[in-house]
Amino acid sequence: MNDCAIEVGGLSKLYRIGGEQKLYPTLRESVAGAITSRFRRNGNGAKSNAREFWALKDVNFQVQRGEVVGIIGRNGAGKSTLLKILSRITDPTEGEIEIDGRVGSLLEVGTGFHPELTGRENVFLNGAILGMKRREIAGKFDEIVAFAETEKFLDTPVKFYSSGMYTRLAFAVAAHLEPEILIVDEVLAVGDASFQKKCLGKMNDVSKQGRTVLFVSHNMTALRSLCTRAVWLENGKVMENGHTTDVVGSYMRKNTIANPESVWSEGSAPGDDRIRLRSVRLISRSNSTDQITVHTPLSIEFTYWNTMPGAVLNISALLYTSEEICVLVTVSDFRPRAVGLIRHILEIPGDFLNANSYFVNMLIVKDASVPILRQDNVLSFDVVEGEVTGNWYGATPGTVRPKLVWKSEAVDASEIDLATARAQSD
Repeated sequence: MNDCAIEVGGLSKLYRIGGEQKLYPTLRESVAGAITSRFRRNGNGAKSNAREFWALKDVNFQVQRGEVVGIIGRNGAGKSTLLKILSRITDPTEGEIEIDGRVGSLLEVGTGFHPELTGRENVFLNGAILGMKRREIAGKFDEIVAFAETEKFLDTPVKFYSSGMYTRLAFAVAAHLEPEILIVDEVLAVGDASFQKKCLGKMNDVSKQGRTVLFVSHNMTALRSLCTRAVWLENGKVMENGHTTDVVGSYMRKNTIANPESVWSEGSAPGDDRIRLRSVRLISRSNSTDQITVHTPLSIEFTYWNTMPGAVLNISALLYTSEEICVLVTVSDFRPRAVGLIRHILEIPGDFLNANSYFVNMLIVKDASVPILRQDNVLSFDVVEGEVTGNWYGATPGTVRPKLVWKSEAVDASEIDLATARAQSD
C-alpha cells in the first residue's frame, strides 16, 4: 500500500429490507432459504430486488497516511455504512478494503463501551481492544480524564452517564489512545459548542502528528477548516472526490433550493402566545424578475403578530452563504411595538453581495437581550453574475463585492515626496 493508509476498491453493501428476519436462523431455515432462493426470480430470470437496498455501490477511493478526509452527503447517502465497514463492525457485500494501521472509531454514543462497567474500566477495555498494553493505557489515563471532564464519575457505571458525558469520554479514549487511523462520525453534534471546538482542535492535533483522520460531518465550516480532501457520497456512490473547497461547493450548490418566500397561517406559524411569524419575503427591486444578479437591489420583508402591548421588539437577521459562512448580522430598530401585525423591511443594496447561494436565519428579541423566537432557513436565494465589465470572465473571490467610492487623479511626484518627508520627520 506504500503510503496509503486506507484503500477502498469496488466496495458495495446490500441490505434486504422488509419481511421477518432472524438474527440466528436454524439449520433447517438456512437450508430451506438456500433452496428457495433459486426460485425467487422475476419474469426475465433476474433476482427480484423488491426488498433489496444498496447502501453503497462500487465505492472507490484512497486515503494517504496523515491525510484528513471529510465524508459528506445527505442523510441516507451511505456515510455511516461506509464507516462501519471501515471499522469492521459490518462486512461488505462486494469489494474489498485494505487498512494499514490500528483503527480507533467513534461512530455513535457509547461505541465500544460496556454499560455495566465504570468509566475507568471502559477506558482500559477500549485500550485493550485497540491492542494497547495496560502500561500504555495507564500512561494516557490522566490526559483522557482531563479532556473528558468526567473525573467525578470515573467509578460510576457508564449506563448512568448522560449522552454528553458518554460522548466526551468516548472521544477522549478514541483520540488519546494513539490509533494510526481515527474515524469519527457526526456523533460530535451531541456535545455542546465548547466541546465540539475542543474535539476539532484535538483532531487537528492528531493530524499534525501524522495520523490519518476520516471525519463525517454536516458542518461544512468545520470540514473546510479541518480536512484537506473530501469525498461526496450520493445514493451510495461517490459523486466527487477532491479538494475540500471544490467538493463542498459542488455539494452545497446541488442541495441548495431557492425559497424566496415563507408564509404561515396564524394557527401553524412558528412562535407562541406572545408572537407568531406571518411571513418572510425576498423582494427584488430590479425591473427584471428573471434572476437576481450582483447588481440587483433587494429587500427582505419580515411580518409577525405581536400580542404584547408596548413590548420593545427587534429583529436580528443573519445572512449566510451556502458554505455556512456568515456574511453579515444586522439588527432592526429598538422601540415599543403596538399589538397586531408588525412589519420590518431590510434593504440590501445592489453591488454588495457576490455571486453565490444564500440563506437567512432570524431572531426576534425582546428588550434587546431576550430571544423569544429563532427561525432558521426562512429564505434561500441565488445571486448570479451580472453584466461583465472589461475582459474579466473568472470567478470573483469573497463573500461581498461592494461598489465602493474610488478617486483617481494625476499628481506631481514632488508633492508625494514632500508629503513622505514630512511624515518621516514627524
